[in-house]
Amino acid sequence: MKKIFLSVLLITSMTLSAASNPFFKKYSTPRETIPFNLIKTEHYLPAFEEGIKQAQADIDKITSNSAEPTFENTIIALENSGELLDKTANCFFNVLYTDGNDELMELSQTVQPMLSEHSNNVSLNESLYKRVKAVYDNMDNLNLNAEQKKLLTNTYESFENSGATLSEDKKEKYRSISKELSQLSLVFAQNVQKSTNSFEMLLTSEDELAGLPESVKEAAAMAAKSKGKEGYLFTHQAPSYVPFMKYSSRRDLREKMYKSYASRALEGEFSNVDVLKRTAELRLEMAQLFGFENYATRVLRKRMAQNPENVNKLLDDLTAAYTPLAKEEMSAVQGFAVGMEGQNIDIMPWDWSYYSNKLKDARYSISDEVLRPYFPLESVKKGVFGLATELYGLKFKKNPKIQVYNEEVDAYEVFDKDGKYLAVLYTDFHPRDGKRPGAWKNDFKPQWKEGKKDSRPHVIIVMNFTRPTGDKPALLTYDEAETFLHEFGHALHGMLSDVTYASMSGTSVYRDFVELPSQILENYMGEKDFLDTFAAHYETGEKIPAELVEKIKASSNFNVGYGCLRQLTFGKLDMKFHTIEKPLDMPLFEFETLATETTQLMPAVDNTSIATAFSHIFAGGYAAGYYSYKWAEVLDADAFSVFQENGLFDKETAESFRKCILERGGTEDPMILYKNFRGQEPTIDAMMKRDGVRK
Repeated sequence: MKKIFLSVLLITSMTLSAASNPFFKKYSTPRETIPFNLIKTEHYLPAFEEGIKQAQADIDKITSNSAEPTFENTIIALENSGELLDKTANCFFNVLYTDGNDELMELSQTVQPMLSEHSNNVSLNESLYKRVKAVYDNMDNLNLNAEQKKLLTNTYESFENSGATLSEDKKEKYRSISKELSQLSLVFAQNVQKSTNSFEMLLTSEDELAGLPESVKEAAAMAAKSKGKEGYLFTHQAPSYVPFMKYSSRRDLREKMYKSYASRALEGEFSNVDVLKRTAELRLEMAQLFGFENYATRVLRKRMAQNPENVNKLLDDLTAAYTPLAKEEMSAVQGFAVGMEGQNIDIMPWDWSYYSNKLKDARYSISDEVLRPYFPLESVKKGVFGLATELYGLKFKKNPKIQVYNEEVDAYEVFDKDGKYLAVLYTDFHPRDGKRPGAWKNDFKPQWKEGKKDSRPHVIIVMNFTRPTGDKPALLTYDEAETFLHEFGHALHGMLSDVTYASMSGTSVYRDFVELPSQILENYMGEKDFLDTFAAHYETGEKIPAELVEKIKASSNFNVGYGCLRQLTFGKLDMKFHTIEKPLDMPLFEFETLATETTQLMPAVDNTSIATAFSHIFAGGYAAGYYSYKWAEVLDADAFSVFQENGLFDKETAESFRKCILERGGTEDPMILYKNFRGQEPTIDAMMKRDGVRK
């Protein structure tokens, strides 16, 4: 079936005329947005083929130039090459991840090797590299500004990192490795998505629903109905899985749900075991090609952390600081469970969410079900957008004339405080079969400047939030509302970008710096002044009561030690995979257990795996970089302390954060950008104080 489909596409790619392909035209749409209503699956492959052809022609033009290499005729020309290819890829991969289907997945298996081959053809082009190096070696005589110097440095280093300085035999090895890695990344992500979508647990009796709130049962009944089934359907999608584990009093069903979730892509048709082992092995091979002992060492030299030793020190220091607190929390939940059940019970991973939620409710009389009515999606949207208005003066205008790739998506034009157009923002909130799990921000088009033209970005934020049920709107959990803020912080980083070159715009920064603009916004969720701007009961319109806000504040550090160790578990596993110095020679379960033993509070569960669904590091760009979430927590707590000192909505502080951080993208070293805002390097003190670990 796959071969037939691809054969049809190949034939189509040869016969489809450019006149009928939207990618070959300038978009005559509002803000030149993508005309999704006109784009069909058969348009992609010819656009990719022509895009690669044009991009190669751009490269040939640079290398055949008889003039001496200059910043303009080499670096800028390279930066501006491949317009059609970028245009096509940005559309294709965003749609693949958010509204994919079998045809697009099959097509991606054809397209990915093509893109990898083209990328290698550019980075391993000896003539092109010589021109880039000639400009780089002459940098001090070119009178470049800081942004131009950064572009030149980035361009030169990208060639070095992509094998330009390797011997011919090693170049061929690099070409082979990078091509296979790109394919493995795609396979890994699709296996996770297919494995996630393949699980269903249909419940039909009332005793199986014990403990579940009405809102959870309503959503499950609606999910069953949408599949033509009677009963209550639970899946591994976050809005289904998370509340089931939190509220179900059926321990046997929680165990079933947990074990199936924790073994996604572990065995069977969608197994990622061989995929991830091969990925780790190839990354090691690639690092060793360049003379590094492991992959992390190669990657981290271009990060704020600089090397694996600094990362491991951060992870170990935090483990030491938070473990005593986490053990106290574990003991408290254990004791509560014993008292609740009237018998001894050993807390297992499928018990933690349930009993810890019960303890939290007992201590603070607060739960998702108490808070949900105050967080209808439309109100949260108003609050999140309103925060950007309050801080930066931004205005958001929904424009139904802008085409979207799915009817659930909304498109907004974003305007600055002076009424100037800034960006298009697409929002995509709810899970569906064609969408990857999780939440993320991406671009359909980045920001860049040429002459007097400032080409503004088209940004997308994607989430998998609770759907509306019956006559109720989508009522978000507190965590979902916080996730919205997080992804919106990334969106602001993209929308407020004010740089010259697309490759350095918005979130094109070091991986351990990119989470600062997102995580700093999460701090507002615990602030009454912010919650009062939007949090109101969806039926009565009553503002969220002050006592509830106090409970939110009081409970904000509940199980913060456990939460920290959980993040450190991911960070340590990531570092373990990427500091290996020989291929994995032990079973995956044993490897994971050894990597995470210092952060585990509960027994490891056989036939489960973190790694097989760890898309961040095997399909999402965070390889040897997952620590960056904790690294950025240090930054965001330190940065938010300035807002706390000067006022949550202080315009001067916000303007400084915008000018020093959000607008500058990757145009300078991130520590320079941070110190421009803060006046000093960050310390761990603010985070430890916020978490209640230090006074």
